[in-house]
Amino acid sequence: MSHHFTPQQALEALVEGNARFMSEDSDHPHQDRVRRQLMTSGQKPHAVVLACSDSRVPVEIIFDQGIGDLFVIRTAGEITDLSVLASLEFAVVSLGVPLVVVLGHESCGAVGAAQNALTTGRMPPGFQRVLVEKVTPSLLAARALGADTSEDFEKHHVVEIANHIVDRSPGIVEKLRDGECGVVGMRYRLSDGLAEPVVTYGVDADGVEKADPGE
Repeated sequence: MSHHFTPQQALEALVEGNARFMSEDSDHPHQDRVRRQLMTSGQKPHAVVLACSDSRVPVEIIFDQGIGDLFVIRTAGEITDLSVLASLEFAVVSLGVPLVVVLGHESCGAVGAAQNALTTGRMPPGFQRVLVEKVTPSLLAARALGADTSEDFEKHHVVEIANHIVDRSPGIVEKLRDGECGVVGMRYRLSDGLAEPVVTYGVDADGVEKADPGE
């Protein structure tokens, strides 16, 4: 079983793993038979990650983590619904996971589709409309702040999703205020492999101002 991490230690473990991945010096930890056997008795992951489903953003690989380290939820555009919020709350409240990560990325198709719909007024067919409906509020908020590039929109979408989770989940907010959980939003760059923090609650990341869960 994983030893218990503080929220800050959990973030540092991901940042350090991402640095190893970027430098092509990955440890590939916790991927052997001993780890598999250990995990049959239960799980104690140190982060829950809501990530985009994009095949170019394999969560355990880019953070150099192994079996039992991350509780991963993936949806196109890392959008939320009640099932996603329930899964996040289960990880934090029932499993005691100390860190929530929202992971967006460069060249996100869902953000691009929402941008296109805003620009042209044309919606995609079928259930893909849900992606545009869920992402568009983030883009409108980003526009109001003067954003105009795909990078700006992708970063602000991560910020909005992280804010939404904190706003909608009483269980996560309670753990956050007690110092038992942190929330971080990151944008992964396909080009060089960096997972860059863009918003934090309850944890510190270089160059990122900590947000207030009471706002």
